Amino acid sequence: MTLELKGIHHLTAVTADAPANLQFYTQTLGMRLIKKTVNQDDTTAYHLFYGDAVASPGADLTFFDFPVGREAHGTHSISQTGLRVDSEETLSWWKQHLDDRGVSTGEIGEHNGHTSLTFQDFEGQRFRMVADPGHKPVAWDRSPVPAERQIIGLGPITLSVPKLEPTELVLTKVMGMRKVRTHTSDTGAEVHVFEMGEGGAGAEVHVAVELGLPFVRPGAGGVHHVAFRTENEDTLRQWVRRVSEVGLRSSGEVERYYFTSLYFREPNGILFEIATDGPGFATDEPLETLGESLALPPFLEPKRASIEANLKPLQ
Repeated sequence: MTLELKGIHHLTAVTADAPANLQFYTQTLGMRLIKKTVNQDDTTAYHLFYGDAVASPGADLTFFDFPVGREAHGTHSISQTGLRVDSEETLSWWKQHLDDRGVSTGEIGEHNGHTSLTFQDFEGQRFRMVADPGHKPVAWDRSPVPAERQIIGLGPITLSVPKLEPTELVLTKVMGMRKVRTHTSDTGAEVHVFEMGEGGAGAEVHVAVELGLPFVRPGAGGVHHVAFRTENEDTLRQWVRRVSEVGLRSSGEVERYYFTSLYFREPNGILFEIATDGPGFATDEPLETLGESLALPPFLEPKRASIEANLKPLQ
Protein backbone atom coordinates (compact mmCIF):
# COMPACT_ATOMS: atom_id res chain seq x y z
CA MET A 1 0.00 0.00 0.00
CA THR A 2 1.32 3.44 -0.95
CA LEU A 3 1.86 5.74 2.02
CA GLU A 4 -0.21 8.84 1.33
CA LEU A 5 -1.43 11.82 3.33
CA LYS A 6 -5.20 12.36 3.23
CA GLY A 7 -5.32 16.15 3.47
CA ILE A 8 -5.02 18.90 6.05
CA HIS A 9 -5.71 17.76 9.64
CA HIS A 10 -5.56 21.00 11.62
CA LEU A 11 -3.72 24.29 11.83
CA THR A 12 -2.47 25.81 15.07
CA ALA A 13 -2.00 29.56 15.44
CA VAL A 14 -1.15 31.95 18.28
CA THR A 15 -3.34 34.44 20.15
CA ALA A 16 -2.45 36.77 22.99
CA ASP A 17 -6.10 37.29 23.98
CA ALA A 18 -7.97 34.05 24.56
CA PRO A 19 -11.33 35.65 25.56
CA ALA A 20 -11.40 37.83 22.43
CA ASN A 21 -10.27 34.84 20.36
CA LEU A 22 -13.16 32.76 21.69
CA GLN A 23 -15.61 35.55 20.91
CA PHE A 24 -14.34 36.07 17.35
CA TYR A 25 -14.18 32.42 16.28
CA THR A 26 -17.47 31.31 17.82
CA GLN A 27 -19.58 34.45 17.36
CA THR A 28 -18.16 36.14 14.25
CA LEU A 29 -16.99 33.03 12.36
CA GLY A 30 -19.63 30.79 13.93
CA MET A 31 -17.33 27.85 14.58
CA ARG A 32 -17.90 25.43 17.44
CA LEU A 33 -15.48 25.34 20.37
CA ILE A 34 -14.83 21.60 20.26
CA LYS A 35 -12.11 21.33 22.89
CA LYS A 36 -11.01 23.62 25.69
CA THR A 37 -7.72 22.26 26.98
CA VAL A 38 -4.15 23.40 27.64
CA ASN A 39 -0.88 23.31 25.77
CA GLN A 40 0.52 19.95 26.86
CA ASP A 41 4.06 21.38 26.92
CA ASP A 42 3.10 24.60 28.76
CA THR A 43 0.00 24.08 30.89
CA THR A 44 -0.27 27.79 31.78
CA ALA A 45 -1.52 28.36 28.20
CA TYR A 46 -4.91 27.44 26.81
CA HIS A 47 -5.13 25.32 23.69
CA LEU A 48 -8.49 26.10 22.07
CA PHE A 49 -9.86 24.00 19.21
CA TYR A 50 -12.60 25.25 16.87
CA GLY A 51 -14.32 23.06 14.29
CA ASP A 52 -17.60 21.84 12.88
CA ALA A 53 -20.53 20.22 14.72
CA VAL A 54 -18.87 16.80 15.04
CA ALA A 55 -15.19 17.82 15.31
CA SER A 56 -14.29 16.37 11.90
CA PRO A 57 -10.59 15.93 11.09
CA GLY A 58 -9.68 18.63 8.60
CA ALA A 59 -12.02 21.21 10.15
CA ASP A 60 -9.93 22.09 13.20
CA LEU A 61 -8.50 25.57 13.67
CA THR A 62 -6.63 25.73 16.97
CA PHE A 63 -4.90 28.39 19.05
CA PHE A 64 -2.21 28.53 21.71
CA ASP A 65 -2.76 31.42 24.13
CA PHE A 66 0.68 32.99 24.71
CA PRO A 67 1.40 36.46 26.21
CA VAL A 68 3.40 37.71 23.21
CA GLY A 69 3.45 40.69 20.85
CA ARG A 70 2.10 40.65 17.31
CA GLU A 71 3.81 38.63 14.63
CA ALA A 72 6.06 40.60 12.29
CA HIS A 73 5.14 39.10 8.92
CA GLY A 74 7.88 37.61 6.82
CA THR A 75 9.05 34.56 4.95
CA HIS A 76 9.97 31.11 6.35
CA SER A 77 6.38 31.00 7.59
CA ILE A 78 2.80 29.87 7.11
CA SER A 79 1.44 33.11 5.73
CA GLN A 80 -2.23 32.42 5.05
CA THR A 81 -4.89 29.95 6.20
CA GLY A 82 -7.67 28.79 3.91
CA LEU A 83 -11.23 28.20 5.11
CA ARG A 84 -13.74 26.49 2.82
CA VAL A 85 -17.39 27.37 2.23
CA ASP A 86 -19.82 25.88 -0.26
CA SER A 87 -20.23 28.52 -2.98
CA GLU A 88 -19.45 31.96 -4.37
CA GLU A 89 -22.86 33.06 -3.12
CA THR A 90 -21.80 32.11 0.40
CA LEU A 91 -18.59 34.13 -0.06
CA SER A 92 -20.77 37.17 -0.83
CA TRP A 93 -22.75 36.51 2.36
CA TRP A 94 -19.50 36.33 4.34
CA LYS A 95 -18.15 39.56 2.89
CA GLN A 96 -21.27 41.41 4.01
CA HIS A 97 -21.26 39.64 7.39
CA LEU A 98 -17.61 40.49 8.06
CA ASP A 99 -17.88 44.05 6.75
CA ASP A 100 -20.87 44.64 9.03
CA ARG A 101 -18.71 43.63 12.01
CA GLY A 102 -15.77 45.83 11.11
CA VAL A 103 -13.55 42.97 9.94
CA SER A 104 -11.02 43.92 7.26
CA THR A 105 -11.81 42.11 3.98
CA GLY A 106 -10.60 42.13 0.39
CA GLU A 107 -12.62 41.71 -2.78
CA ILE A 108 -14.04 38.39 -3.97
CA GLY A 109 -12.04 37.07 -6.90
CA GLU A 110 -10.09 34.21 -8.47
CA HIS A 111 -6.88 33.29 -6.65
CA ASN A 112 -4.68 30.25 -7.28
CA GLY A 113 -7.51 28.23 -8.79
CA HIS A 114 -10.23 29.15 -6.28
CA THR A 115 -12.82 31.91 -5.99
CA SER A 116 -11.99 33.48 -2.66
CA LEU A 117 -12.25 36.30 -0.12
CA THR A 118 -9.38 37.51 2.08
CA PHE A 119 -9.82 38.81 5.62
CA GLN A 120 -7.94 39.22 8.88
CA ASP A 121 -8.95 38.63 12.47
CA PHE A 122 -8.50 41.15 15.30
CA GLU A 123 -4.81 40.24 15.71
CA GLY A 124 -3.94 40.30 12.01
CA GLN A 125 -4.29 36.54 11.44
CA ARG A 126 -4.50 36.20 7.64
CA PHE A 127 -7.23 34.10 6.04
CA ARG A 128 -8.52 33.29 2.58
CA MET A 129 -12.05 31.92 2.47
CA VAL A 130 -12.54 29.80 -0.66
CA ALA A 131 -15.58 28.45 -2.46
CA ASP A 132 -15.50 24.64 -2.58
CA PRO A 133 -18.57 23.60 -4.60
CA GLY A 134 -19.87 20.10 -4.02
CA HIS A 135 -19.11 20.13 -0.31
CA LYS A 136 -21.44 21.12 2.53
CA PRO A 137 -20.74 22.04 6.15
CA VAL A 138 -21.54 19.74 9.05
CA ALA A 139 -23.57 22.49 10.65
CA TRP A 140 -23.61 23.29 14.35
CA ASP A 141 -27.16 24.09 15.44
CA ARG A 142 -26.06 26.64 18.06
CA SER A 143 -23.91 28.69 15.70
CA PRO A 144 -24.97 32.30 15.06
CA VAL A 145 -24.10 31.70 11.39
CA PRO A 146 -26.89 30.10 9.29
CA ALA A 147 -26.34 26.38 8.69
CA GLU A 148 -25.81 26.65 4.94
CA ARG A 149 -23.24 29.47 5.38
CA GLN A 150 -21.06 27.76 7.98
CA ILE A 151 -17.40 26.94 7.41
CA ILE A 152 -16.80 23.45 5.99
CA GLY A 153 -13.21 23.14 7.14
CA LEU A 154 -9.65 24.15 6.37
CA GLY A 155 -8.71 24.98 2.83
CA PRO A 156 -5.42 25.64 1.09
CA ILE A 157 -2.55 26.51 3.43
CA THR A 158 -0.01 28.99 2.05
CA LEU A 159 3.68 28.86 2.93
CA SER A 160 6.07 31.76 2.30
CA VAL A 161 9.63 30.72 1.44
CA PRO A 162 12.58 32.49 -0.21
CA LYS A 163 13.63 29.37 -2.11
CA LEU A 164 11.27 26.75 -3.54
CA GLU A 165 13.50 23.75 -4.19
CA PRO A 166 14.20 22.51 -0.62
CA THR A 167 10.55 22.76 0.40
CA GLU A 168 9.34 21.20 -2.86
CA LEU A 169 11.71 18.28 -2.36
CA VAL A 170 10.21 17.49 1.06
CA LEU A 171 6.61 17.96 -0.09
CA THR A 172 6.99 15.69 -3.13
CA LYS A 173 9.75 13.17 -2.41
CA VAL A 174 9.20 12.73 1.33
CA MET A 175 5.51 13.54 1.86
CA GLY A 176 4.22 12.24 -1.47
CA MET A 177 2.41 15.38 -2.63
CA ARG A 178 1.86 16.18 -6.30
CA LYS A 179 2.71 19.52 -7.90
CA VAL A 180 -0.38 20.45 -9.93
CA ARG A 181 -0.12 24.08 -11.04
CA THR A 182 1.67 27.42 -10.68
CA HIS A 183 0.17 30.89 -10.39
CA THR A 184 1.28 34.46 -9.88
CA SER A 185 -0.03 36.05 -6.68
CA ASP A 186 -1.54 39.49 -6.25
CA THR A 187 1.90 40.70 -5.11
CA GLY A 188 3.72 39.16 -8.07
CA ALA A 189 5.13 36.13 -6.26
CA GLU A 190 5.18 32.75 -7.95
CA VAL A 191 2.86 30.36 -6.12
CA HIS A 192 3.30 26.62 -6.58
CA VAL A 193 0.33 24.39 -5.71
CA PHE A 194 0.78 20.89 -4.28
CA GLU A 195 -1.98 18.43 -3.47
CA MET A 196 -2.31 15.18 -1.52
CA GLY A 197 -4.85 12.38 -1.23
CA GLU A 198 -7.89 12.92 -3.40
CA GLY A 199 -6.92 16.55 -3.96
CA GLY A 200 -9.21 19.55 -3.81
CA ALA A 201 -9.13 22.68 -1.69
CA GLY A 202 -8.99 20.74 1.59
CA ALA A 203 -5.83 18.92 0.52
CA GLU A 204 -3.68 21.68 -0.99
CA VAL A 205 -0.49 23.41 0.09
CA HIS A 206 0.39 26.63 -1.77
CA VAL A 207 4.06 27.64 -1.67
CA ALA A 208 4.69 31.33 -2.39
CA VAL A 209 8.27 32.16 -3.35
CA GLU A 210 8.77 35.62 -1.87
CA LEU A 211 12.22 37.13 -2.30
CA GLY A 212 13.45 40.09 -0.30
CA LEU A 213 11.12 39.66 2.66
CA PRO A 214 12.52 39.62 6.20
CA PHE A 215 12.53 36.44 8.26
CA VAL A 216 9.21 36.13 10.14
CA ARG A 217 9.22 37.16 13.81
CA PRO A 218 6.65 34.86 15.46
CA GLY A 219 3.88 36.23 17.64
CA ALA A 220 0.14 36.69 18.04
CA GLY A 221 -1.70 36.66 14.73
CA GLY A 222 0.79 34.16 13.33
CA VAL A 223 0.68 30.43 12.66
CA HIS A 224 2.61 27.95 14.79
CA HIS A 225 2.30 24.84 12.59
CA VAL A 226 0.15 22.92 10.14
CA ALA A 227 -0.82 19.26 10.51
CA PHE A 228 -1.64 16.72 7.81
CA ARG A 229 -3.91 13.69 8.07
CA THR A 230 -2.84 10.09 8.29
CA GLU A 231 -5.24 7.24 8.93
CA ASN A 232 -4.02 5.63 12.16
CA GLU A 233 -1.06 4.86 14.40
CA ASP A 234 0.24 2.17 12.02
CA THR A 235 0.53 4.63 9.15
CA LEU A 236 1.95 7.28 11.48
CA ARG A 237 4.77 4.92 12.45
CA GLN A 238 5.51 4.46 8.75
CA TRP A 239 5.79 8.24 8.46
CA VAL A 240 8.15 8.30 11.47
CA ARG A 241 10.40 5.81 9.68
CA ARG A 242 10.25 7.66 6.36
CA VAL A 243 11.15 11.02 7.89
CA SER A 244 14.00 9.45 9.82
CA GLU A 245 15.33 7.60 6.77
CA VAL A 246 15.71 10.82 4.76
CA GLY A 247 17.66 12.46 7.59
CA LEU A 248 15.09 14.99 8.85
CA ARG A 249 15.19 15.52 12.61
CA SER A 250 11.81 14.82 14.17
CA SER A 251 9.94 14.39 17.43
CA GLY A 252 9.23 10.74 16.78
CA GLU A 253 5.81 9.49 17.81
CA VAL A 254 4.05 11.85 20.25
CA GLU A 255 0.85 10.84 22.06
CA ARG A 256 -1.59 13.78 22.18
CA TYR A 257 -4.50 11.66 23.48
CA TYR A 258 -7.01 12.99 20.92
CA PHE A 259 -4.61 11.98 18.13
CA THR A 260 -1.02 10.79 17.77
CA SER A 261 1.52 13.02 16.08
CA LEU A 262 4.89 13.40 14.41
CA TYR A 263 6.60 16.81 14.21
CA PHE A 264 9.44 17.94 11.95
CA ARG A 265 10.64 21.07 10.15
CA GLU A 266 11.01 21.32 6.41
CA PRO A 267 14.25 22.94 5.15
CA ASN A 268 12.91 26.52 5.25
CA GLY A 269 12.16 26.05 8.96
CA ILE A 270 8.35 25.70 8.84
CA LEU A 271 6.97 23.27 11.42
CA PHE A 272 4.93 20.37 10.03
CA GLU A 273 2.90 17.79 11.93
CA ILE A 274 1.41 14.52 10.73
CA ALA A 275 -1.52 13.47 12.93
CA THR A 276 -3.89 10.51 13.08
CA ASP A 277 -7.60 10.95 12.41
CA GLY A 278 -8.51 9.29 15.71
CA PRO A 279 -9.44 8.61 18.37
CA GLY A 280 -10.93 12.12 18.21
CA PHE A 281 -12.26 14.77 20.56
CA ALA A 282 -15.25 12.83 21.87
CA THR A 283 -12.97 10.30 23.55
CA ASP A 284 -13.18 12.04 26.95
CA GLU A 285 -16.45 14.00 26.84
CA PRO A 286 -19.81 13.58 25.09
CA LEU A 287 -20.11 14.98 21.57
CA GLU A 288 -23.10 17.05 22.72
CA THR A 289 -21.05 18.97 25.31
CA LEU A 290 -17.66 19.29 23.63
CA GLY A 291 -15.76 22.38 24.73
CA GLU A 292 -18.03 23.28 27.63
CA SER A 293 -15.53 22.42 30.38
CA LEU A 294 -11.75 22.18 30.69
CA ALA A 295 -10.62 18.83 29.28
CA LEU A 296 -7.28 17.36 30.28
CA PRO A 297 -5.60 14.22 28.99
CA PRO A 298 -5.17 11.51 31.64
CA PHE A 299 -1.51 12.29 32.32
CA LEU A 300 -2.42 15.88 33.28
CA GLU A 301 -5.58 15.07 35.27
CA PRO A 302 -3.74 14.74 38.62
CA LYS A 303 -2.57 18.36 38.18
CA ARG A 304 -6.04 19.73 37.39
CA ALA A 305 -6.34 21.98 40.48
CA SER A 306 -3.02 23.72 39.89
CA ILE A 307 -3.61 23.99 36.13
CA GLU A 308 -7.03 25.58 36.61
CA ALA A 309 -5.60 28.00 39.20
CA ASN A 310 -3.09 29.32 36.62
CA LEU A 311 -5.59 29.85 33.78
CA LYS A 312 -7.38 33.12 33.13
CA PRO A 313 -11.19 33.05 32.77
CA LEU A 314 -12.32 32.87 29.14
CA GLN A 315 -15.59 34.73 29.66
